[in-house]
Parts: sequence; structure tokens; C-alpha cells
Amino acid sequence: MSQETNKKFDIELFGRIIALARPYRYLFISTILLAVVLAPIAMLRPFLVSVMVDDYILYNDLDGLFSMSFWFIGVVVLTAILRYFLIYNSSLLGQYVIRNLRNKVFSHILSLRLRFFDQTPIGRVTTRTINDIETINTVFTQGIITMVADLLSIFAVVGIMLYTSWELTLLVLVTLPLLLGATYIFKEKVKVAFQKVRTQLSNMNAFLQERITGMSIIQIFNAEKQEMEKFKGINRKYTQANLDAINYYAIFFPTVEFINYLALSILVYIGARYVINDSVSIGALLAFPWYIELLFRPVRMLADKFNTLQMGMVAADRVFDVLDSREQITNNGYLKPDNLKGDVKFENVRFAYDGKNEVIKDVSFHLEHGKTLAIVGSTGSGKTTIINLITRFYDINKGNILIDDKNIKEYDLDALRSQMAIVLQDVFLFYGTIYENITLKDPNITEEEVLEAAKVIGAHEYIMELRDGYDYMVMERGANLSMGQRQLISFVRALVFDPSILILDEATSSIDTETEEVIQHAIEKLIAKRSSIIIAHRLSTIQHADYIMVMDKGELIEFGHHDELLLNEDGRYRELYEMQFGEEMAV
Repeated sequence: MSQETNKKFDIELFGRIIALARPYRYLFISTILLAVVLAPIAMLRPFLVSVMVDDYILYNDLDGLFSMSFWFIGVVVLTAILRYFLIYNSSLLGQYVIRNLRNKVFSHILSLRLRFFDQTPIGRVTTRTINDIETINTVFTQGIITMVADLLSIFAVVGIMLYTSWELTLLVLVTLPLLLGATYIFKEKVKVAFQKVRTQLSNMNAFLQERITGMSIIQIFNAEKQEMEKFKGINRKYTQANLDAINYYAIFFPTVEFINYLALSILVYIGARYVINDSVSIGALLAFPWYIELLFRPVRMLADKFNTLQMGMVAADRVFDVLDSREQITNNGYLKPDNLKGDVKFENVRFAYDGKNEVIKDVSFHLEHGKTLAIVGSTGSGKTTIINLITRFYDINKGNILIDDKNIKEYDLDALRSQMAIVLQDVFLFYGTIYENITLKDPNITEEEVLEAAKVIGAHEYIMELRDGYDYMVMERGANLSMGQRQLISFVRALVFDPSILILDEATSSIDTETEEVIQHAIEKLIAKRSSIIIAHRLSTIQHADYIMVMDKGELIEFGHHDELLLNEDGRYRELYEMQFGEEMAV
């Protein structure tokens, strides 16, 4: 059960959070010890004041008062030093924990199968990785350790109050039930409000991530007003959630101040009578307002810190949901070949993304080493799914996929994918230089290999025409490059990794004729040395493929050479060919 719906304190979840600090247990223990030492020392200040009044000021003992002043200053300095190290160490512990947790979460995200990202909004994953992990930091900086320190302070101040004057202590404690009641109500109300804040923040992040990514669609279809209205609605809910939390704070703290002054009024009114009757000393009466502050402050802050702890646990629950996700491709393979021949075989393969509705239905084919296979078919026929299965982005439901006569699951996943390269229609480039986008910062790839690959592809001249050449800064998603330039860079990236199996998924569908001629020349060189699979709508680009596979509604309906498939007058390939070239002739 999620922490949002579970109102009870989850001990198991709390234990998992504490376990995050295990690598830094000495820092954790030392910080707890600082809290233990600080609590009684901080209580000495008002006690010393009462002693200075009763034993020295009332007796005009200036020499003794001077000596006690040094003790008082020493306690103040020591308290400040200990509090500094307590705050610093708890913050340091929190930063260490969330640094490791971020690495762990991102590493886990990298291992998740594509199905997870298909079903989960990217903004939500971003919230888990950044905002929620940052909230876990507060468990250590403002939660566990500071709560321990406050609890110890409460026990210490009550103990020293009883030692100083049990009569005045009872007067002060009369108002304590009021404070505890107000604190409990505040804790419950703010907890619900903060849960709404976290939920609305996650919704806002998801909305913004999707809209900013698809901004071109919004602007092309003049949907700015509609999207702005949607955002206003989300923003209004997020603001209201924050205002609800602020409202509870605005009510709680004045209430606590009122209870504080009520206790002080009772103390002064009745305590003065005790002083007159000589049952309580003047020094004790002067010290007790300080004791009230030292008692009420941690009680007041405990509610806020408990909510901080609860919100940290809510965030941790969400982060652990990601870490506990089993949306991973099982990697039990043991084969790690340096090179593959690239012989690919499908045997009665069936696959459904949702486990029910099959998009690949009993497909079988064989692509020999060094040959080229072109896959054609209408949208939704299963072409890209074939690619996703070969690269093991998804695992098949039935049948077998063999590479070099070995089941694809027998290969180590990293080793398998290192032997493949994909060029997609929608090229994704990262923020960084062209050189970094080609190598993906792989230290094993040399500058000479990059230049050679770029010259083979025919991209070298295009790149050198740009300002700074290979050091030209690419904006996010390659926004400052043309579609053709991005496509050329992706071809260089594919070649420089020297794959045994090359996959081109609509790689020439979005480029101009001049660039297509350059790429077609590069493709001929690329596929001459390795097994290649080409998905294409332009049938003119695949006529020289060794095999052409025609897909329709997840089924393989035709397989053969270009000339062979054209002879079948009732075949789907001939129908597609005549439709495409008929349209071109009409133009």
C-alpha cells in the first residue's frame, strides 16, 4: 500500500530508509551521539542563570559572578560548536545518501525495458529521480536526527526543571496538553496537505515534460490557448494544495504562541507568590521562562519534523516503487562474443505488447550472414516490432530468435547490443558537441575512427562546414541542425561502433533527395560487410536488397527477391510498388 493511503507509520519502509545510511554508519552514529551530548548541555544555560542570581547576585559576590560568567560563556560557545557539527554532519549524511540513491535509481532506470517508459509519463519519472529523492534528504537533515535531538531536549529540560523547582514545573505542564492537542491536529492536517502538494507537483511535471517536448505540435495546430487553460487548472490545484498547507501553519504557530504566553502568565502570576513565600528562589523564577521556550520549541517543531519525516517516507515509497520495478529484460546470458557473424533466424515467433493482443503472429524467416533484409508493410504491420525483438527491447512470448544459431537469450545483453547499431527515422541527439554525439563519450573510440567513419558516410564535409566542426554544440534533441544533418550524424554514430548487425528504421524517409543520395551511397558501403535489416516505405531504396519481407497485420505474407515478388500479380508487394510508383508518375 502506498504511503499516501496508509496513514499508519510504516516501520518496514522506515527501516529501508535508515538502511540507505548503512555505508555511512560511522557518520550516522557520530551525529546521533552529538544529539545526545547536545541536549543536556543546552539546558545548562538557564540553570547557570538561576545559580548566578541566587548564589552570587543576591549576595553581591562579584568575583564569583565573574567566574560564573566564564562558565556561562563556555557553555554557550560549546553549545554553538556542537550544534554546528550536528547540523553539518546531518546535512552531510543526507547529501551522501541521496547522491548514492540518485546513482542507484538512474542505473535502475537505464536497465528498464521500453514497456516501462511506454506506460509511465517521463515527467513522473523525473519527479521520482529529482524531487522525491531530494525530499528523502530531509529525512536525515530535518527528520530522524533532529527529532532525536528534540526528544532528548524535552526530557532534559523537564528533568532540570523538576530539579530546579517541581512547583513551577507543574505550573508550566498545565498547558502542555493544549500544546500536544494542537500539535497533533496540525500534524494530521499538514500531512494530508503535503500529500496533495506532492501529487500535484508530479502531475505538473508530467504535463510540462510532455507539452514542452511536443511544443511544435501545439504551435502548428494553434493549441496554445487550450493547453494554457489545462496548465492553469493544474497550476491552480498545485497552488491551492500549497495554500492549504500554509493556512495550517498560519493557524498553528500563533496558537502555539498563545499557549506559550498562557503558560508564562500562569508562571509569573502564581510563581511570584511562591517567591514571596520563599518556596521558590528568584533565580528559578527568572530561569523558568527560558525553560518554557526550551520545552515548547521542540514540542512545537516535532509536529513539523514528523510531517517532514512522513513526506520523506512518502517520497521514499515512490522512489522504492521505481527501484522495485521488475520491468527489466532478464539478463541471464553467458555468451559474450567479440564479434557476431550476424546470422538471424526467427522460428514461429509470437509477441504481444500487452501479453494478449498479438502484433507478431507466427513469424519465421532466416537472414544469412552478410545479407540484407528489407521489411515493408503498412503502418501497424509489425515492422518496428521485429526490430524491437531482435535488439531485445522486448522479449517474445513464443517461438525462438536465433543469432549465429544461438538463442538470443543466451547472449549477455550488453554484449549482444554492442554488436548492433540502429539508425531511426526520428534521430535523437543529446546536448553536447557533434563529436560527443557520435561517440556517446565512449573512451574506446578514437578521433581517427570518427573522422574515417564520417568520410565514409560522406558527412565529413557537412560537419566541417559548421562553426567549430566536430566541436559544434548541438542543442537539445538537435534543434539547431536540419533533419538531414541529424540523420548523417546518426549514420556516422552507427558506423563508428562497427556493428555486426545494422538496422535502419525508415532512415531515409525524412531527408531531401540530395542528402538521400549521399546516404544511399553510404548505405551500400555499410551493408556490404555486415548483416543489415532495412525498414523503408520508399521501395526504390530497397530494390537491391537480398531479401524483401512483406508484413501485414503482424503476419509475414511474402518473402523473396524484388523481381520475384513483382511477378506475383496478386501479391501485396506488387500492390505497394504499383501504388507508390503510380503516385510518383502522376506527380
